[in-house]
Amino acid sequence: MTNSIESLFKDADPIVSEILNNALSEKEISAKEGLTLYNTTGIDFHLIGLVADEIRRRRVGDIVSYVVNRNINFTNVCIKQCGFCAFSRDFREEEGYLLPTEEIVRRAKEAHQLGATEVCIQAGLPPDMEGDLYEKICREIKKEIPDIHIHGFSPEEILYGATRSGNSIEEFLKKMKEAGVDTLPGTSAEILDQKLRDKISPGRISVKDWENVIKTAHKMGINTTSTMMFGHLETLEERVNHIAKLREIQKETGGFTEFVPLNFIPTEAPMYKHQLHEGIRQGGSGNDVLLTHAIARIMLNNSIDNIQMSWVKEGQKMSQLLLMWGANDFGGTLINESISTSAGSDHGQLLRPKEIRRIVKEIGRVPAERNTQYQILKKFNNKNDIEDELDKVVDTSQFGSYVELIKINKFNYKNPRIE
Repeated sequence: MTNSIESLFKDADPIVSEILNNALSEKEISAKEGLTLYNTTGIDFHLIGLVADEIRRRRVGDIVSYVVNRNINFTNVCIKQCGFCAFSRDFREEEGYLLPTEEIVRRAKEAHQLGATEVCIQAGLPPDMEGDLYEKICREIKKEIPDIHIHGFSPEEILYGATRSGNSIEEFLKKMKEAGVDTLPGTSAEILDQKLRDKISPGRISVKDWENVIKTAHKMGINTTSTMMFGHLETLEERVNHIAKLREIQKETGGFTEFVPLNFIPTEAPMYKHQLHEGIRQGGSGNDVLLTHAIARIMLNNSIDNIQMSWVKEGQKMSQLLLMWGANDFGGTLINESISTSAGSDHGQLLRPKEIRRIVKEIGRVPAERNTQYQILKKFNNKNDIEDELDKVVDTSQFGSYVELIKINKFNYKNPRIE
């Protein structure tokens, strides 16, 4: 495979050819070289995809993994007003909701009964939040379902919980670990450039604090994912610098399980809907999305093995292409997805395991169910494919949707300040 790719380099730009040769030779590709790859067209563009796919094959083989999980976004009330977020609501708005702990536990139990091994818990930052709310949620879930994996609470939430409880980051993470948190989502990263963050999300967690939470979690044995939201106001240079920064953190801690590029969904995002910034884009183009996943694979080779694409943001057919441009993980079944849905994503909130397996098999790869830590639980081929409990559910309306959730009176957010 490598020789056949290299035979095509004769028609490529010499600089691009050298970078890709170095990538195939396992050499580290710099942010500057990553920027060069972003600016390719023609044969050079296609070669990047071929090289990323070859590196993926060497690193993780032909398995495409997925996790059976459920997202529980337990409140949309938030003290922050980020320009890219269509999910959050001010505490005075009628559409604000807060799920009580017993409802969160009920949803976790329902997911577990349907075969989920993970619940992903993230939410807004409600004002006057009790400092131990996150701990209580985790303890109650683990009391009922001790073997479920809690993948919960972004660095932004960890910082907020620590502030509300009067603890240091390290003290709060220790309490969260004792309460049952297993891993953290590496979200609230967007682009790790402070000037840009001050523009698109003033008051959001700083780059310094994001790094501190992530590194502290890793050093305490709490793994995290890593993410990048692209396609809005960021430059290509800021993207590759972001990827390089994640690579440096990984060299120091080894705690990232995966990298997930997240394409900006503009439809309902305030900064796009109201054109708050000159030059704002409506997400990455098809070429841009392909390049972002491929360059991530090339730059993160030898650092982060797993590149996950987001079927919620990209759709099923684009997801198949991304699996041929460096990605190897399909993400989760989700069951409920509120954040991208509220922003205007067209691709739904649930993808059944059998559908994921079909999509993977159509491109000649091997689907496999994994757990959150990327241990393979089941491999599937044409002979041993099965129907999971989640596949058997006929009426998925029982899971509800974001649009329905914000209208349920019993979950309306009630702020103690105005009671």
